[in-house]
Amino acid sequence: MHVWLSTSANNFPESNSDENINGDIDLSHTALKNIDPKMVEIINNEIMHKFKPVDWIEIAGLEYAKSIIKEAVVYPLLRPDIFTGLRRPPRGILLFGPPGTGKTLIGKCIASQSKSTFFSISSATLTSKWMGEGEKMVRTLFAVAVARQPSVIFIDEIDSLLSKRSDNENEGTRRLKTEFLVRLDGAATSDDDRVLIVGATNRPQELDDAVRRRFIKRLYVPLPELNARIDILKNLLKTVDNVLTVQDLEEIGRLSNGYSGADMESLCREASMEPLRSVPQDFILSFDKNNLRAVNKNDFLIAFNKIRPSVSPDDLDQYVEWNKTYGSSY
Repeated sequence: MHVWLSTSANNFPESNSDENINGDIDLSHTALKNIDPKMVEIINNEIMHKFKPVDWIEIAGLEYAKSIIKEAVVYPLLRPDIFTGLRRPPRGILLFGPPGTGKTLIGKCIASQSKSTFFSISSATLTSKWMGEGEKMVRTLFAVAVARQPSVIFIDEIDSLLSKRSDNENEGTRRLKTEFLVRLDGAATSDDDRVLIVGATNRPQELDDAVRRRFIKRLYVPLPELNARIDILKNLLKTVDNVLTVQDLEEIGRLSNGYSGADMESLCREASMEPLRSVPQDFILSFDKNNLRAVNKNDFLIAFNKIRPSVSPDDLDQYVEWNKTYGSSY
């Protein structure tokens, strides 16, 4: 979905004249000159038109990362009249950290809060077995993003697309990376274009040095701290009946030290199944769900024996070291 901001008090675009009423893009747009219409259609299919709006409050913890993203990404997209010259926002932002910590959710939140066209891109979208097709697809991606700006290009697992260049890789892969680096540098776009590239990776050390340089803001998304884990528990448990007290939540939060956000969700799912497992299987089909008991602390203690942390301490040390060397840390 492409939403333009109101022009009631600011010099923002009133409408996007380059799109017709059904959302199709006008191929006569300047940015799409000499671009293959078939490739434009492929890239258009990568736009996420429907996803649940995400608010910052839904992302537990990560206050520093959220504040930096608002300052460097969201506010400039909403107020381009203020963020000009030296205040011009970075073209690229890299989110790195362990799996399951909310990097993809942050990407969706950026798109939701900045009212941008959101492109969800994977390496499969841009790669091709045909020589020269990969860099053409990259060129098309950025052209469509300019035509539909303000735009956010979110690339999950970006290390699979822009890993370190080597002598052993094929010519097509090298040319695709080179084209992407050129586009990231902004050489082919105007300074006034509102196109943001957000990359997410679990392996920042595998990124090409030139890629790392172009992502000026490199934000570490760590495992949730105690208060964040408690907030995650509260949010997830809203959907099931439970008798957990504040003290119970705090104890579960302490016991879940080292768990990622995804691990916490798995833990809650496992605990929520325990009341159902207490019902004899012969009665499952005829059982009145209103008689199902509420989730309690003991259910979580059982779940802890089945759901373990997915991130090893050694992996965490690598992220911390990379953040000290290259991250935009505080």
